Amino acid sequence: MNSLLIKSADGKSRCRWCDAAPEFLHYHDTEWGFPVGDDRRLFEKLSLESFQSGLSWRTILAKRENFRKAFHDFEIDRIARFTQRDIDRLLKDEGIVRHRGKIESVINNAQRAQALVKQEGSLAAYIWCYEPEVEQLAEPQTESTSAASIALSKDLKKRGWKFLGPTTVYAFMQAMGLINDHVEGCVSRTEVERARKKFKVPVS
Repeated sequence: MNSLLIKSADGKSRCRWCDAAPEFLHYHDTEWGFPVGDDRRLFEKLSLESFQSGLSWRTILAKRENFRKAFHDFEIDRIARFTQRDIDRLLKDEGIVRHRGKIESVINNAQRAQALVKQEGSLAAYIWCYEPEVEQLAEPQTESTSAASIALSKDLKKRGWKFLGPTTVYAFMQAMGLINDHVEGCVSRTEVERARKKFKVPVS
């Protein structure tokens, strides 16, 4: 068996990483890699990936519901109006990661997202322009960055977004289905491919 695969209790093969923590199995089977075209969900994931920088995804996933409550379900327009009072509130919230720079970056990024939506029509339309061609993809789970993630990170930075380097953006692209990085033989790889075929790529 591929060293990146593991046989689960139900007898099905899955990406080995989903066996690292109890929370990962459901996330792996129902979310990771499935294409997303909803602006709120895309912005949430960008925000959570920026919070993950220097931490583990397990830490963020365990606190995800707390993050959603603290950031009003990641509604872009609402976060863009956050004030110093909101920053002070978030810095006291033990249910999230209390990092001033990351908290302020989410507010900044929400404001940048508003500008991007006005220009591109939606955050989704902009993000999906960076979907790589199949021939550009490396073997699943062998890279931590790609030409597409570098390009997207660079353009976001140019537009004033923060805490979204190429590695963070690559993890975002894996999770949101811009690439199918489930290992060959993983039960979810086929499910993701099926979902991708039905997915209508957002356009401006």
